[in-house]
Formats: sequence, structure tokens, C-alpha cells
Amino acid sequence: MPFSCVRILSMRLQKKTSLPQNAQYCVIEAPFGRLGILTEMVDGSLMLSKIDYLSLRTPLSPPSNQLAKEAAKQCASYFKNPSHHFDLPLKPVGTEHQQKVWRATQEIPLGTTTTYGQVAKKIKSGPRAVGTACGANPYPLIAPCHRVVSAQGLGGFMKEDSPGLYRQIKIWLLKHEGVL
Repeated sequence: MPFSCVRILSMRLQKKTSLPQNAQYCVIEAPFGRLGILTEMVDGSLMLSKIDYLSLRTPLSPPSNQLAKEAAKQCASYFKNPSHHFDLPLKPVGTEHQQKVWRATQEIPLGTTTTYGQVAKKIKSGPRAVGTACGANPYPLIAPCHRVVSAQGLGGFMKEDSPGLYRQIKIWLLKHEGVL
């Protein structure tokens, strides 16, 4: 993989982390900026490891394996039609609690939102823990944590925010899905 692909892993991961040897990272266009797509071999199967929201300043890097190409195609389909259903092999990640939160977000109907508190009540957790799990979501769009909002309004979005980028993306996604 070209060195430039490793350097642009994401704004959230720019802690000089390196990719696993069997991983590939590409950067594609999105209506709100760029998407980074990380794929890697897991137990002999190619799986999606992460999707990152990136700024427009991030250089594009085309998909170089079949799964990354399919992920890019499905993301493009979602951007054209928000009711698109993703069907991609996902690398198992996260704690049991995080996985509960991410599964709960997948049950939120398109065009609606729910609060951190409502998700917490459903999975018998706390709103802050739900928010933390949403911020750690490695598969945004697929596990639509953008549909989880605060009781007082839009709420935060992802732990680290680069001058409002993730909040702007959340607003774009909710408008795209007919919520705002």
C-alpha cells in the first residue's frame, strides 16, 4: 500500500498508528467531504474494519480491493438513496456494550431519531455510556449513530471533533434522511 494511504488514516486516528500488514485504506468522495474505508483480512476473510469521516482536504485514494470497491459502491448508493441497505462483512469489534448500542442504532427507522436516554433505557445502560459508544462507532452509516440525539437537541457526535466537522456531517445525514 502506498505510504500516503497510511498517513491519511483519518483525523481521528492521526496518532501515528500504523495499519496492520494485511489492511488497505482508501479515501472516497462523499457529499459532506470524504470517507476513509479500511479493509483487512480477518481469519482468512476480507472484512470492513472501519469507515472514517474525513474533511475535503484529505486526498482521494481509490479502492484497491474488491471489498473496498463494494463498500464505496454501497456508500454511493446510500448517498443517492438513504433507504439503501448495507450488506458488507464487518470485522467484529467493540465491547459487548458498544455492540448493543450499535445494534440498537440499526433498529432506528430511517427518517426518525431517538435520544441517548431512550437507547440507554432499551439496553439497560446510561445515556453517557450510549453517547460514548456512539462516538466509538467504527461503522457510521451502517450503524447509524447519527440518528441518536440529545433530549435537548442535536447533541454531540463522536468524541473528537475537528472544528464542527462531525456535527456538520450529522446534520447533513439527518437532512438526507428526511429528519431535519
